[in-house]
Amino acid sequence: MLGEPRIHVDECESTQLLLDPSMPEGAIATTRHQTGGRGRRGREWHDEAGSSLLLSVLLKPQTDRRAQELTLVGALAVAEVVDGQIKWPNDVLVEGRKVSGGIAELRDGAVVLGIGINVNQTEEQLPADTRVPAASLRMTGREREIETLLDEILAALDSVYTTWRDEGLGALHARIVARDALRNRTVTVGDVSGACDGIAADGRLQIEGQFVESGEVAFN
Repeated sequence: MLGEPRIHVDECESTQLLLDPSMPEGAIATTRHQTGGRGRRGREWHDEAGSSLLLSVLLKPQTDRRAQELTLVGALAVAEVVDGQIKWPNDVLVEGRKVSGGIAELRDGAVVLGIGINVNQTEEQLPADTRVPAASLRMTGREREIETLLDEILAALDSVYTTWRDEGLGALHARIVARDALRNRTVTVGDVSGACDGIAADGRLQIEGQFVESGEVAFN
């Protein structure tokens, strides 16, 4: 079961930095506030102290699994808990607004999976200049107490991760498709644009027959 041992600090630069590959798989780090939180591609993750779930989990998948798929695995776990949709490859949207993001970092054969969820922020406490409008669970009627939400996320992630580890991403594909926020939308990833056919069984994004491994998605 994920969640032990747990490191919790009141403030840190990033929970990603609190975990070490020498720790047992399933170790987690949490904090009330990050001073240097970050998402994919070096973007900053802003949080109001005490208002977000800020979590990192140490995972040690076997070498025949593609570690980069874990951002999608994490997004599925969050989406199922908060009843949201997945914006490939790592964000979770509720009512078209971003409530969660994730990052997976390789470290000496292990993966540190970071998840940030906006929980109790008001509209005024969230950044207004994001590509996808931000929201919190409180704003969307999905209020949670942060420690309760942590337990729910860890249980969901443990289940999803076990399926992925034992059977691969294809075993989760139907659940991912059911929460795909981009399917049938017009999207752009780098120099590829067109109608999105959805997330493929191997985790790539399919756009009018072309498969995209990674990138930043713009959509309408």
